[in-house]
Amino acid sequence: MYETSDIKKGLKIQMDGVPFAVVEFQFVKPGKGGAFTRTKLRNMMTGAVIERTFRSGEKLTPADMEERQMQYLYQEGDMFVFMDTSTYDQTQLTDELIGDNKYYLIDGTMVDVLFFNEKPIGVTPPNFAELEVAETEPGFKGDTSSNTFKPAKMQTGLEVQVPLFIEQGEVLKIDTRTGAYVERVKK
Repeated sequence: MYETSDIKKGLKIQMDGVPFAVVEFQFVKPGKGGAFTRTKLRNMMTGAVIERTFRSGEKLTPADMEERQMQYLYQEGDMFVFMDTSTYDQTQLTDELIGDNKYYLIDGTMVDVLFFNEKPIGVTPPNFAELEVAETEPGFKGDTSSNTFKPAKMQTGLEVQVPLFIEQGEVLKIDTRTGAYVERVKK
């Protein structure tokens, strides 16, 4: 069991049989009355964010969560298929459970699949993904004096702002946490 003093960003708790992750928290000690912790919790099944206040001394139930490293195989309709490389068991996740992480999945990518009560509920891709530029406007030589960007569509459909010198067919390193361009990958 967790206490209210254990609350921190990213802590996974269970309320009413549903897993929640702490997005924000603030400890409040008013001049009068007992201290409490104000939190914003993200429902890990639906993605909805709720606000909840816990009085000091309240007990919180840890969520029965497990992360397993799995390999992304392919997409079949709106289902994404993953394989556990140690047991060769395959798991399918829906488009809603994967969300925007689908833009970082290329065949063979190793990801962490989050399970709640032995049921897959989400995917965490690696921090960086190497994606090929599918389409972008042609670059301009010599226009490097300012920090100017242009849109580029990656092979997975992700739209990224890239420097003007980036051309179609180049492989870029993308930060999966922010969706931002990091650098060109040398071949």
